[in-house]
Amino acid sequence: MSAQYEYPPTEFDPKPSLANEAGKRSYFGLLLAISALVVFIDRITKHVIMHSLPGAPRVVIPGFLRITHVENTGAAFSMFAESATPAAVRKGLILFSLFAVIIVLVMLWRVGRSITLTSVALALILGGAIGNLYDRIVYHYVVDFIEVHIVHYHWPDFNLADSCIVIGACLLMIEIFRPQSQD
Repeated sequence: MSAQYEYPPTEFDPKPSLANEAGKRSYFGLLLAISALVVFIDRITKHVIMHSLPGAPRVVIPGFLRITHVENTGAAFSMFAESATPAAVRKGLILFSLFAVIIVLVMLWRVGRSITLTSVALALILGGAIGNLYDRIVYHYVVDFIEVHIVHYHWPDFNLADSCIVIGACLLMIEIFRPQSQD
């Protein structure tokens, strides 16, 4: 019978306890902090737009980028905004958003043991979804303010939360199509 003895770490070798915990450590809290940062910055930008941009849009880059103030009562690209039953559309969008937030939160919990492209993508999507959900619940519309024109094409107005959702989705697509190593 040999007793296991843990040698004290020296300046040349890592602490055994830290090396063992590294594989078990969860980054879920850090990923939630990324989501919270997205929500925080989204709230600040929307607050600034709502309180300091009444009236005409401001041109940032002529012919390309303007800052506006649009109250989007619909879904993405203002779908359903002209519905005959706006209250039903609002409730449906809130329920869909709550469902999406729960699903993404569960997925983030499952992959939150490490910082990967997937976990960061889900954190961005979660933050964006919560940011827009907040608007739907509190204001009954989503505040959009970024307007992009490319030549004679006009992209529907969007916001920081939308941008994070799209960036997260693109990161997920990159992860899906990236060749996986054969371990």
